[in-house]
Amino acid sequence: MVDDDRPPMSLHALAGILPIAIIFVIVFGGIYGGLFTPTEGAAVGAAATFVAALLKREITWAKFKHCFYATAEASAMIFLIFIGADLMNSALALTQVPAQLATVVKDFGLSPVMVVAAIMVFYVVLGSVMDELSMILLTIPIFFPMIMGLDFGMPKESVAIWFGIMVLMTVGFGLLAPPVGLNVYVVNGMAKDVPIAESYRGVMPFLVSDTIRTIVLLLFPSISLWLVKYIG
Repeated sequence: MVDDDRPPMSLHALAGILPIAIIFVIVFGGIYGGLFTPTEGAAVGAAATFVAALLKREITWAKFKHCFYATAEASAMIFLIFIGADLMNSALALTQVPAQLATVVKDFGLSPVMVVAAIMVFYVVLGSVMDELSMILLTIPIFFPMIMGLDFGMPKESVAIWFGIMVLMTVGFGLLAPPVGLNVYVVNGMAKDVPIAESYRGVMPFLVSDTIRTIVLLLFPSISLWLVKYIG
């Protein structure tokens, strides 16, 4: 016999995601409301998630220890990357490699847009073997001064913002692109019954849309800058 007093499935599902929606509102509302910075917002979001887990009684001592150790491992990895990037930055500053590289690129006679396009392709290839944070920390100290030394017909501040947007879009693209998209392999490892070819077919529409978006923003930088100018 069916119990008619049970809430509809849609309401039950909505109640399940309600804590996530509340945390989202708290974090983004606080950031855009000026209550805390994005970095502080990450801490607020983590604390709110912990409180939500306690209220829903989904956290146990074993799960807490697992989260603690996983966070410690991830933090150690990130700080090691920071240390390596800082050493590399010092070496680059002493050797003046970015300035020399910018001079070499200018001697090639390539247009500034073609230089950015080549860097974007490099990020796609690099995404096969590295994660986003590693790519950004290890390559930006080389590429950014080189880009700032080129003439795009825009103010240097606009060039910096536009290049940053292009990099952030492309590093994620490389983690999905074949033949070795790391994120695709991770997801496919969780769905062991799904062939890797099917996983790649599933991400293809997203790759196509990302490619079109990247090309448009590469050729028309003003699209990615109009909101910044409007807010400013």
